[in-house]
Amino acid sequence: MQPRRARGNARTTPADRSATAAELADRLHSAAIHLLRRLRREDDTSGLPAPQLSALSVVVFGGPITLGSLAAAEQVRPPTVTKIVAALAADGLVTREPDPQDKRVVRVRATARGTRLLQEGRRRRVAALIRDLDALSADDLRALRRAVDVIERVVRRAP
Repeated sequence: MQPRRARGNARTTPADRSATAAELADRLHSAAIHLLRRLRREDDTSGLPAPQLSALSVVVFGGPITLGSLAAAEQVRPPTVTKIVAALAADGLVTREPDPQDKRVVRVRATARGTRLLQEGRRRRVAALIRDLDALSADDLRALRRAVDVIERVVRRAP
């Protein structure tokens, strides 16, 4: 019976591993920001500012949500989210409804128009990304598929 081989290089120290993780984290952070910024250009055709698109995304993909929860999700203060929701409601993209259990609580719900606007934006961003990926080699696409699998595992671990 052969002895089990250690994963990676047997000479790798915890300090080396930590430095490698730090370098990868820094590069991944930078690449993710640049990728999202580039894809965000596709959102210009929506006519909405980024804070409104972001809030609408939370409502569309997360379902009806209270103003307080939306403010927390967007990491803004309640008065800020109230203004954002008012603008979205004025454009017919969301509705505000009283909570059935507590009439003091307001829930924000996406309208069909708001959902459509967000889905069209997502299609534009994905199409732009497909154009970029089409230029990659088959080996690069396989490597990217493995990397996305790992990134998805990292995201699922996050609190």
